[in-house]
Amino acid sequence: MRTLYHIWLSAQSRIVRLLLAEKDLHCDLKVERVWEQRPEFLAINPTGEVPLLIEPDGTTLTDVWVIVEYMEEMHPEVPLLGEGPLGRAETRRLLVWFDQKFGREVTENLVGEKFMKRVKRTGLAPSSDAIRAGRQHVHYHLEYISYLAESRRWLAGDEFSLADIAAAAHLSVVDYLGDVPWDSHPEARQWYSRIKSRPSFRPLLEDHVPGIPAPAHYRDLDF
Repeated sequence: MRTLYHIWLSAQSRIVRLLLAEKDLHCDLKVERVWEQRPEFLAINPTGEVPLLIEPDGTTLTDVWVIVEYMEEMHPEVPLLGEGPLGRAETRRLLVWFDQKFGREVTENLVGEKFMKRVKRTGLAPSSDAIRAGRQHVHYHLEYISYLAESRRWLAGDEFSLADIAAAAHLSVVDYLGDVPWDSHPEARQWYSRIKSRPSFRPLLEDHVPGIPAPAHYRDLDF
């Protein structure tokens, strides 16, 4: 059985979950509280981070980029990196944009402060400056998504791809905390609504973080 170690609000874990679901590859999900630094988990993955994917044959894969490239090579029947060199380059460019730039400017400032500090029980209060910066930056990224969605069928081109998956994964964890200003960005909202309606996305909408309820619109497909 394929097993994915993840955390509820890990955007990188959600990228892998969506990738596997789009390729119709089933997996057993195991929540790994990485802040506990379990010796058993560290023995499998010395980095102590998620996502960690263990294939049915025992192959162990760490880091979202490694997992994405491996699964694309091993299961090419549902291609998600785009067609042709230019198409794949554009998808990878947007993967970097959303998983690194969006992740650094928005996800880390919001999810990192409001969720990770809480579950790690560091005793440190969330940084109001970081939260303010994340809420400011998210507008810029939603404008970019709106621009892409207006000029293309999907973010990287005509076909649904890992660019859409990466953007949706990061937005979904921020949306769980109620920090996505959808009303100010109707084009991005329409694109995200299409993503939420995909069967691969439905399990993410059922996630429940203990002690942190999602806002009412989080599971609503017609939000």
